[in-house]
Amino acid sequence: MFGKSVTLFKLFGFRVRVDISWLIIVILISWTLAQNLFPHYYENLSSGTYVIMGILGSLGLFLSIILHEMSHSLVARRFGLPIKGITLFIFGGVAEMKDEPENAKSEFFMAIAGPLASIIIGIFLLGMYLLISDSGMSKIFIGVVHYLWMINFILAGFNLIPAFPLDGGRVLRSVLWAWKGKLGWATRIASAFGSGFGFVLIFLGILSFLRGNLIGGLWWFLIGLFIRNASKLSYRRVLVRNLLQGEKIRNFMTKDVVTVNSSISVQELVDNYIYKHHFKLFPVVDKGELKGCVTTKEVKKIPREQWPETTVARILESCSKPTTIHPDQDTMDALSLIRKSDNSRLMVLDKGRLVGIIALKDIMKHISEKLELEKEKYENM
Repeated sequence: MFGKSVTLFKLFGFRVRVDISWLIIVILISWTLAQNLFPHYYENLSSGTYVIMGILGSLGLFLSIILHEMSHSLVARRFGLPIKGITLFIFGGVAEMKDEPENAKSEFFMAIAGPLASIIIGIFLLGMYLLISDSGMSKIFIGVVHYLWMINFILAGFNLIPAFPLDGGRVLRSVLWAWKGKLGWATRIASAFGSGFGFVLIFLGILSFLRGNLIGGLWWFLIGLFIRNASKLSYRRVLVRNLLQGEKIRNFMTKDVVTVNSSISVQELVDNYIYKHHFKLFPVVDKGELKGCVTTKEVKKIPREQWPETTVARILESCSKPTTIHPDQDTMDALSLIRKSDNSRLMVLDKGRLVGIIALKDIMKHISEKLELEKEKYENM
């Protein structure tokens, strides 16, 4: 979902990160507030004042979204759900869960926590605005508080729309899940709502664009596209989990493993192994003993002219956790490790002994076969 992100700080044990794309929305919102909203509500102020109000309004929105997502994270922690952190990106923010909730109850309370937090913040700021609006305080402060109470109510209202993966869509999924006891079925229905809502936003964006509202139309279109794609991706993730649930690594691993000797040159490795088998990772085995592994990433660090005299022994790595897995681990663990390690294969080790290789293509082949024969079964689990 995200590109390059920067960690800003840690709050309640959660890392708060900002995706580079967030800078786009900060600049755009600051400009929109300074050029349109604040001049409309507060006339005859200097352009510099409007710019300050726009920047402060953006920072206030930034803080509001963090508090919204932090409430999700705190409730998730209460129910034992691991949260990797909070990331702000171009379309808002997200608390990054490592896995789906274990039951409908935890899903419901985690989902509803965000909108409730935004409503509480909105009520607090509205009360503050009513107290200070005629007090003679700085127009900058009054204007920013005015904007923030409104935007928090809007944030809560938008997120409560029952379109997965918005918070309201997660609430809908939790209700359907509790009713039928089937996460796959509930996700399919909630995702259909999300996909439909995304299509509506795309249509409104095109309509707005044709009527001359270029920036507004573009944003509606992009948000709709994002929601539509995210809903489909979320459903596919749950479907894959249903397909692989209980499946062990040993059911998919290849026992006939292509290995290399540590004494061969990098040139031989490239010509006779990498170009022949097209793998990014090879186990290094000498006389039946696993010495480590060698990857294309390490090969690229060696200058091309040094390949003939450089041996594999000089660039092999120890078999670290991101590239190895036990044969009795769940296949979903393998998919997670493959994603983290950027390798399409993992070495399967049992008590330090190489017993096989698990490849992404083998897992995907199994998923494809199951979907072809039993798609309806797994969609309704």
